[in-house]
Amino acid sequence: MNDAILVLNAGSSSVKFAAFPATRDAAAGRYCAGSVDGIGAPRARFLGTVFNPAGEVSGTLTDRALPAGDHGTALRRIFDWLQEKMDGLRFVAAGHRVVHGGTSFHRPVRVDAGVLDRLRELVPLAPLHQPGALLAIDALRAQYPELLQVACFDTAFHAGRPLREQRFALPRALLEQGVRRYGFHGLSYEYITGVLPATLGAVADGRVVIAHLGQGASLCAVENRKSVATTMSFTPLDGLPMGTRSGAIDPAIVLYLLEQGWSHADLTDLLYHRSGLLGLSGISGDMRTLLASDDPAAAAAVDYFCYRAGRELGSLAAALGGLEAVVFTGGIGEHAATVRAGICESAGWLGLEFDAQANRAQATRISTADSRVSAWVIPTDEERVVARHTADLLYAEPGQS
Repeated sequence: MNDAILVLNAGSSSVKFAAFPATRDAAAGRYCAGSVDGIGAPRARFLGTVFNPAGEVSGTLTDRALPAGDHGTALRRIFDWLQEKMDGLRFVAAGHRVVHGGTSFHRPVRVDAGVLDRLRELVPLAPLHQPGALLAIDALRAQYPELLQVACFDTAFHAGRPLREQRFALPRALLEQGVRRYGFHGLSYEYITGVLPATLGAVADGRVVIAHLGQGASLCAVENRKSVATTMSFTPLDGLPMGTRSGAIDPAIVLYLLEQGWSHADLTDLLYHRSGLLGLSGISGDMRTLLASDDPAAAAAVDYFCYRAGRELGSLAAALGGLEAVVFTGGIGEHAATVRAGICESAGWLGLEFDAQANRAQATRISTADSRVSAWVIPTDEERVVARHTADLLYAEPGQS
């Protein structure tokens, strides 16, 4: 029987999972990994992979006809598969990606009743994400009440930014009530900044913009591998257009629609579920579907996404006072060469000389060798970051957690 750390990462339309050895750094390999993708779509897909001690795939199961359901359905499928395929593991701790930590949580914490109460208060700020994480925590507490559970926060990576970057131009009383720019995708940015030296060398501590592009999408400017500015703010709704989320819009649009009789529920549905790539194209919120389509509306939606990302890249370069590298990660950033090309080609004015052949070949470096601003593709691993933080608390000396 091997002791393991279970990691659950509930996104807006997916739940990823992985099991890592319960070692102090949780860095050596993983026992299994997988996901349920397409939650909320007509059909979802379960993928589960088992690894041998050498890190090689020893078994994979894919369910292509999984009922879409909700996060609860996804979690039940994951738990059933873990019971069936991983009966040689004994889970001694579980770590969770929790999107919103508000002003209360700037580092990973052990989950108890008080922590749960505070996390539930933040559900309105991340309605696509927070409920899934809480559902996973509750499900494990019901099944394994003594299991150590750790919450790791996407907002924590951005907590050290200057106050001017965290504020809105609103009365100070609202800032003190928690109305501020938090920033998200922090666990992904934490992973990428951790591996930058191995890929970028001396540039790793310079002025870098990381593009985490997926169903949720954001950019983050880092210097000395610390967050300086990012595109998401009070909630994960702000910034770039996403799969079904609007991204940044004029707030007066909301006021106008309220005057036209739209309800809170109508507006929530519009901004979170019917906008973004789906709203732009009228076809799909999935970038893969749009890139495979010959419909002009699909091409227009992709072009809009690349254009907005290019504009935000310029804004973040200004926040940094210059730019030395751009890093692409996330499902779109890692796999959609067309999107990377659109963004990189718009950044020529910043000194980025794009290498189209390297980009098509899915190379790690997709800028020319003599480009003043280099461009890279680095896969992210949020689950490993969560596993490490969970191990830190699992093995912490009394009084250190």
